[in-house]
Amino acid sequence: MHVRSYPAILYFGTPVVIVSTKNPNGTDNLAPISSIFWLGWRCIIGIGASSQTAKNLLREKEAVLNLPSASEVKAVNFLAKTTGTNPVPQSKVLKGYRFEEDKFEIAGLTRLPSETVKALRVKECPVHMEVVVKAVHNLAGDDRVQQGKIKTFELKINRVFLDKSILMDHDPNRIDPDKWKPLIMSFQEFYTVGKKIHQSTLAEISESLYHSNDRKPDQEEYQ
Repeated sequence: MHVRSYPAILYFGTPVVIVSTKNPNGTDNLAPISSIFWLGWRCIIGIGASSQTAKNLLREKEAVLNLPSASEVKAVNFLAKTTGTNPVPQSKVLKGYRFEEDKFEIAGLTRLPSETVKALRVKECPVHMEVVVKAVHNLAGDDRVQQGKIKTFELKINRVFLDKSILMDHDPNRIDPDKWKPLIMSFQEFYTVGKKIHQSTLAEISESLYHSNDRKPDQEEYQ
């Protein structure tokens, strides 16, 4: 039987992403988020407008999306209640956040240079996506209390780096879902995926049919 319910959050299960951006003073900011989805080589993220990540995205128009696997959960936890904004916004003070300038250091993560953006990649994450901002929208513009507090960013993916451990054998352009164990956030708790439970009819469709014009046509491996 279903009952009427009013959950405070609706995080039914989405991947965790560590967003890397550049601060105004040139230091590096890392922020774990889980409000994200992809279509082709574009994605949408949602983030609080007062966050340092949002400010950096608005200013620099670029970032790196680093996807941790289940193995990086401790590092994500170290970052979870930190902010690059100083002083800490009151809304985050109430939730126990603290200011940290060097988030790579506190999380024990390693910097890697990017190829198309200034923001750095996180070596330990199996997936890196260099992105640029293509559009910004305010969420809940119809609500005077909420308007301006959350922004959604449309990001175009410029470059993808994948750890060989999660690739299909002999195919550098396909991820093996049996090898990839993403870190999942569900109602503020961490999970990952298990064994495949059933054959999917969508898997009968060749991945090549989902080709997007945003993929790099100038590089032979993306043809």
